[in-house]
Amino acid sequence: MTDANDSISALTEDIREFARERDWEQFHDPKSLILALVGEVGELAELFQWVPAADAVTEFAEPARKQRAEEEMADVLTYLVRLADVLGIDLASATARKMESSRRRFEPKDVRGEAPIKR
Repeated sequence: MTDANDSISALTEDIREFARERDWEQFHDPKSLILALVGEVGELAELFQWVPAADAVTEFAEPARKQRAEEEMADVLTYLVRLADVLGIDLASATARKMESSRRRFEPKDVRGEAPIKR
């Protein structure tokens, strides 16, 4: 997990410095970051809104469509990383803990080939 943690740490520092250089930290309270994150998720969802599920991978292999999805996904990640930074959450560690919990919760023998349901 060290490589992921190093990558996320470097990304966090880059995003933090970007905000600091522009004096935008004053606007990066958790509520504002969450609203920005939701807005970007909405923009990503809008790209896929009317694309049939079976065609999504093919549709977004087209370079211009792939670039748009890439841009929106980068925006989502940027706001999520910034939010975690402001709240003092180590995303790599939190994700590792959540994955371990999910591995226990969704044993392959119990859920293989089935969509998970709320338990």
